[in-house]
Amino acid sequence: MLSGAAARAICFDSGAAIDHKPRMPKKPGTNPKGEFAFFNVFYEDGSQRSNRRVPAELLGGLDGDEPARGFIMEQDREIAEKSGRPPLEIKRLERVGAKKK
Repeated sequence: MLSGAAARAICFDSGAAIDHKPRMPKKPGTNPKGEFAFFNVFYEDGSQRSNRRVPAELLGGLDGDEPARGFIMEQDREIAEKSGRPPLEIKRLERVGAKKK
């Protein structure tokens, strides 16, 4: 049987209380409601990319979804720079889940 400091060193209950522990990490791919808007992007060459994420704080107001185009174009430029290919021209954007007009 251990006594004194050795007994306290092995005690598993000496840690922080549950309410003081850090929160568990979230699963990848989870989307807190309203943090991002998702767009399908259609390019001039006929290709499509689905579910491109755009921060929701960029959208709305008088410009509506138009700021998403600039955000996605910037992402495309960065991707093209890293891949060594020219960026594709965006033909149109559709918000995922939006009703067709």
